[in-house]
Amino acid sequence: MRLAGKKIVLGLTGGIACYKVAELTRGLTKAGASVQVVMTPSAMQFITPVTMQALSGNTVYTDQWDARIHNNMPHIDLTRDADAIVIAPCSTDFIAKLAHGACDDLLSTLCMARPHHVPLLIAPAMNVEMWLNPATQRNVAQVKADGIQVLGPAAGEQACGEVGMGRMLEADQLLTEIIASFQAKTLTGKSVLITAGPTFEPIDPVRGLTNLSSGKMGYAIAQAAWEAGADVTLISGPTALDTPYGVRRITIQTAQQMHDSVMAELAARHQSVFVAVAAVADWRVANASPQKIKKTSDNDTPQLQFAQNPDILASVAALTNAPFCVGFAAESENLLEYGTAKRAKKNVPLLVGNIGHHTFGKDENELILFDAKGHTTLPRADKQTLAHRLIQEISRRLSK
Repeated sequence: MRLAGKKIVLGLTGGIACYKVAELTRGLTKAGASVQVVMTPSAMQFITPVTMQALSGNTVYTDQWDARIHNNMPHIDLTRDADAIVIAPCSTDFIAKLAHGACDDLLSTLCMARPHHVPLLIAPAMNVEMWLNPATQRNVAQVKADGIQVLGPAAGEQACGEVGMGRMLEADQLLTEIIASFQAKTLTGKSVLITAGPTFEPIDPVRGLTNLSSGKMGYAIAQAAWEAGADVTLISGPTALDTPYGVRRITIQTAQQMHDSVMAELAARHQSVFVAVAAVADWRVANASPQKIKKTSDNDTPQLQFAQNPDILASVAALTNAPFCVGFAAESENLLEYGTAKRAKKNVPLLVGNIGHHTFGKDENELILFDAKGHTTLPRADKQTLAHRLIQEISRRLSK
């Protein structure tokens, strides 16, 4: 319920992408928001007010002279207790209205009359040639300069059959953007490098050594860092998770590959923060077979030889001008003792401890933060909530 208590005025203008807004409305309400829909006459050519009323649970407004508002001023009353106004889809024509201050219907008048503290977000949706038209680009530049947040558009196949920029973001992407708009941008201008998931150490081409890490905690932290305004790179071992929206992902398999990718990213650009969440294998099979190992007899047991993998966190922490390093310790017992010792051994300012078998694969977790002053417990919660709390802790330390 990340939008609990928020009131969103959701405006629809004309465009086939109106069908996506039905799903967006469901997503907003499931996230706890109260959704007030306002539609232009053109929008009603693509989706009906009845549909949007059923999905939002609120009366849909379409007319600036609607007598259902007691003072006949819906352009005023609908926005005074709003937390944000979202226009999706936002047509070429409506962007032009916003850029030039035109207001000839309820939605455009409502946008012009919105209180200055209410953010306005728009999701453009149009044909590629309309998007690339110099007039549209001038208008988009103007609305951005006026403080309107432009979400997208994306490139892809369009309803007209052409392909290119102008496709409206998908409903889940828009929901993520709207949620992010309410988050404090404490990491704006920062680059954050995160490792997540398990590693996989081959025994032969079809077998290997791994662990039960799902990657959920690391992916949640990557999402939270992006929502806080950071430029986020996620280096991930094998997981079944989708890449967090707005995050650049590099997929690896082994601990050595993760080490090499981390060091390459650090060499390529300055990283403000490094968060080592991945459950990295301490050992790899030194005598991995190039072919599948066959069982030749009941008593024939392969003899595996092990070599130690590089310590990624310690390697990063030892660099000259190292980023702010945050380590993770997944223990099975004695978390306070082992976490305190591991932070000192790794020489990092912050280490996050948890009990591995209590969290691997689960949606909830409980964390203990270790620093030079001692330890602090973050009580059990869903991993996205914990990720946001951790990002707040990191941001607070960076600002000192």
